[in-house]
Amino acid sequence: MDLLTTLVDKGLRRELPTREEALAVLATSDDDLLDVVAAAGKVRRHWFGRRVKLNYLVNLKSGLCPEDCSYCSQRLGSTTGILKYTWLKPDEASKAAAAGLAGGAKRVCLVASGRGPTDRDVDRVAGTIKAIKDQNEGVEVCACLGLLSDGQAERLREAGADAYNHNLNTSEATYGDITTTHTYEDRVDTVQKAHAAGLSACSGLIAGMGESDADLVDVVFSLRDLDPDSVPVNFLIPVEGTPLAKEWNLTPQRCLRILAMVRFVCPDAEVRIAGGREVHLRSMQPLALNLANSIFLGDYLTTEGQAGQADLGMIADAGFEVESSDQVTLPEHRVAGGGCGASSSSSGACGTEAGACASDAATPEPRTDLANEPRTDLVTVRRRGAGTDLAPNA
Repeated sequence: MDLLTTLVDKGLRRELPTREEALAVLATSDDDLLDVVAAAGKVRRHWFGRRVKLNYLVNLKSGLCPEDCSYCSQRLGSTTGILKYTWLKPDEASKAAAAGLAGGAKRVCLVASGRGPTDRDVDRVAGTIKAIKDQNEGVEVCACLGLLSDGQAERLREAGADAYNHNLNTSEATYGDITTTHTYEDRVDTVQKAHAAGLSACSGLIAGMGESDADLVDVVFSLRDLDPDSVPVNFLIPVEGTPLAKEWNLTPQRCLRILAMVRFVCPDAEVRIAGGREVHLRSMQPLALNLANSIFLGDYLTTEGQAGQADLGMIADAGFEVESSDQVTLPEHRVAGGGCGASSSSSGACGTEAGACASDAATPEPRTDLANEPRTDLVTVRRRGAGTDLAPNA
């Protein structure tokens, strides 16, 4: 396909595709899907080889959120039955992080529900960052605490944070349909604050909320303009008890096309498969590693993920290797201050807010009608790890 040849050439040169080209990727047929994956895979391997970066989530404070984000199981008025607890102590958070680091993760993502941190919360998280870094040489720490006030990003950077996550989630045009308690502009402002403070910006999206192809392209182009180093791609898990509980719009093929489009638009950014990969990609997860160079290991914020050992086996079986702590994730030009929008011909991702992933606790009965069926059997509320007395999955 001439389209794919053009996109590979642009990706190797860090040149921004047109919106029409990005839309065309999402419109490709299933017959052409492997060609799309192979083309985007060339771009992924050019910038990241066959390395897969592992990230590990620690939910510092679960539930009890005053915001009304429709996709989130921790939202105001949630009836999802998730774990609810207030701030973990630094030693508790450090112990939770240790499980993921022992499993091969090189970045710990510290997440707390809420609109945004108070100055006291920033001090609390600073203590947690110190505890984790004192016990784990070379670990990266990303904070995800909501909307930032002036000066807070600088304080987190001084405390040792390496990155800050705040996702745009969806297009500006549809944002008000998803959340009413804060605005799209609020989210953009927080990403800019993190970037200006010298933190590595992490910002991504949630697919599967009923958005159009144009909405997906719009949010990814907006992310490209913001120039985050990492772009987490979440696939909505319609958790019972949330307003989007009936939105089962994704197939494995659709997810692969979305990941390919993101790779073409941000070719040299860390593209991370975040919440929902087990539920929506299912047996196609290994193929997605040809598009993304980063995943979360083990469980998520409020839902259980695939067993950590299964993640590691999947990476090895697909012919990839876990990125070690002494390897630099990003290409040299990005580390030096470039960016996925740095090409002269172009225009200027921790967070898994989508809920979700599958539990390996029970094996479902074999099914033959999976193509477009809701897979509620793959959604399990997290009952282990942070906030419990049970060992985490890592």
